[in-house]
Amino acid sequence: MVRESDDVRAGGFTPRRSRVDSSRGNKRRKQRPLWQELPILIVIAAVIAALVVTFVGRPYQIPSGSMEPTLHGCTGCTEDRIYVEKLSYDFGDPKPGDVVVFKSPSSSWDEGYHSTRSSNGVVRGIQNFFSFFGLVPPDENDLVKRVIAVGGQTVQCCDAQGRVLVDGKPLDEPYAHYMYPYQPGLPFAVKTAMGVSTNPTGREFGPIKVPEGNLWVMGDNRNNSLDSRGHIDDQYTGTVPVTDVRGKAVFKIWPLNRIGPVRSQNPQTN
Repeated sequence: MVRESDDVRAGGFTPRRSRVDSSRGNKRRKQRPLWQELPILIVIAAVIAALVVTFVGRPYQIPSGSMEPTLHGCTGCTEDRIYVEKLSYDFGDPKPGDVVVFKSPSSSWDEGYHSTRSSNGVVRGIQNFFSFFGLVPPDENDLVKRVIAVGGQTVQCCDAQGRVLVDGKPLDEPYAHYMYPYQPGLPFAVKTAMGVSTNPTGREFGPIKVPEGNLWVMGDNRNNSLDSRGHIDDQYTGTVPVTDVRGKAVFKIWPLNRIGPVRSQNPQTN
């Protein structure tokens, strides 16, 4: 009588159980160590981050108080960080009431802007690299305002109550903050030989017909916002081309006590 143990020692047939155990051992031996898998995981994560930043959205920091109280950017306070998504405008254009981030459409919007990039070529290259993955802001003057009127509409201010008008109809703007009462006949901005001179206590402007494919934008903090009203002398009459829009602000992600949605409210549906 031949026992299984004698066959193994003699080089006879190998029991099926032994082949399975050997196979499992080979699989264990083929598993990569962590130091080999980690670079692969980092590359995969970087590719995903780049795709998200390019096609889905990215965070932005609010640098000024022009959108108070909707968005905080005041001197001495913790500036809001917002998430701006791009998908909405892949399937349609911005609508009245949307809070949008856009790059400056003309040089007049760049007054006071300074690039955050280093003058050192190596450091600047590193900053540009990390910007591609959303870890560093893009090297451009990005601004955030609310859409008031779109292409083909005529916008102006004011009616007897100091309200903005679009196509002759007053807007319902509960988000708008005014520090000064309406003074009839006092404009917000006046063209001069040196450019546009603004008066924060004034409200009146227009009428201006928004070109097709462009937007008229204003800050919620009306007396402290250099928006479309302050750029009426540029080639777009203060409007912003839709092609310069980076996305729609949808959520406040920082600080913790400010986390919440950024709401769009169409002022033309009153």
